[in-house]
Amino acid sequence: MTNINNYKSILSDLIAKNLNRVDYLSIRLETSKGTNIRLEKNITENFNETISKGGQVRACYKGGWGFASFNSFSHLSQSIEKAVSAAILVGINRTILAPVIPIQTTCELPLTSRNPFKVSLLEKKELCHRYNDILQSVSHLIKNTSVSYNDSSHNVIIATSEGTMIDQSWIDIEMRFSAIAQNGENLKIGRETIGSREGYDKLTGLDKKVRSAATRAVNSLAIPSVKGGHYTVVIDPVLTGLFVHEAFGHFSEADMFCKNPDLLKVVGLGRKFGPKILQIFDGAAPQGHRGSYFYDDEGVPATTTQLVEDGLVVGRLHSRETAGKLNERPTGNARCLNYYYPPLVRMTNTWIERGKTPVKNLFDGIKQGIYAKNWLGGMTNGEIYTFSAGEAWMIRNGQISEPIRDVTLSGNTFKTLGNIEAIGDDFYWDESGGCCKNGQNGLAVGCGGPSLRINNVMIGGKI
Repeated sequence: MTNINNYKSILSDLIAKNLNRVDYLSIRLETSKGTNIRLEKNITENFNETISKGGQVRACYKGGWGFASFNSFSHLSQSIEKAVSAAILVGINRTILAPVIPIQTTCELPLTSRNPFKVSLLEKKELCHRYNDILQSVSHLIKNTSVSYNDSSHNVIIATSEGTMIDQSWIDIEMRFSAIAQNGENLKIGRETIGSREGYDKLTGLDKKVRSAATRAVNSLAIPSVKGGHYTVVIDPVLTGLFVHEAFGHFSEADMFCKNPDLLKVVGLGRKFGPKILQIFDGAAPQGHRGSYFYDDEGVPATTTQLVEDGLVVGRLHSRETAGKLNERPTGNARCLNYYYPPLVRMTNTWIERGKTPVKNLFDGIKQGIYAKNWLGGMTNGEIYTFSAGEAWMIRNGQISEPIRDVTLSGNTFKTLGNIEAIGDDFYWDESGGCCKNGQNGLAVGCGGPSLRINNVMIGGKI
């Protein structure tokens, strides 16, 4: 694979050559390699290794942006010309970028266990078959299983007209497991996903987690559906992480406010959205998570940004452009999926801070409610969210009671935040997330949080 370190002097020369033509110029080179294995039942559907290299050029002139991507480094000069020409063509106002200190550095996210690229393909394949066997062994009612393994190694160089030259590399791994159980026309699915940037061994020893996916699918066949209505709900940390990312996190991405200034009135700084006990953060600075890095794709250092403090909105996530337009500090949240796409304002690791209520006390006083764990899927549409729980039980007189299925939680994000009654003293990081935005789907993120008790949640199910 091409060593892009050899291109650093070339990048400096090309930027110097074009420096006076635009207000800002950035070049991002990337090389990556990866492994993909996918099993359906006992059949290996995919088993391949990939290598990719390419880059992108971004130019800004009088507020207008030009962008060009390429998959051959020999096209670098032509791509610079395309991006610069496009920026000059559309620029009519003023370039506003929040100032940053130029940085020259080389950095690599550290691994805490084996490098997956030093593990044989045979061992990876055997791991997939082992987990697939576990899924199929749970019950004769399991009719289909799926296991996928993915690893990738990335090396990125970012050079800008302001003097930044950052060489950053990292490794990402992920496995997904699913089982479909069927009894007559009744069909249910159980899923689990795990990802990491810490090393291969994070994916070993997952027998219990894998088995639980198939067990949930089988158990759901005989569990009654929940009766729809409004309930006090206790959700586990996994659902909390999904909720804070999907339902609130996207409202913190500042490009929304630049495109639609009226949203500043809806989610403006100082607006109260939750109880005094509620604290929400996002940041790539905490190490060891899937959304962690040292610098974003504009070369801005990773930070930790508090979004909600004591129930009040106090922060937003920024690129340099959104920070400049809103007269705020950049937060290091400009990210792109790969060199095909320009950076967007994206979440990194998003979490609700641990509370002080013992988890067992979250159920106190609930005459009839629902305890929901894990997730099967979810979606948001503006302020409205809908999430499907992977497992759920009725709560009766403060105790977890009979299991139920087909539990979907829905409502208005901001009303739900305001209805949080208590925050548990537990905490869990879910590293399975792949965030989607503007066609850049599957960007690695982390989500975290404690268990929550929320009143007046709309639960869909059997009427």
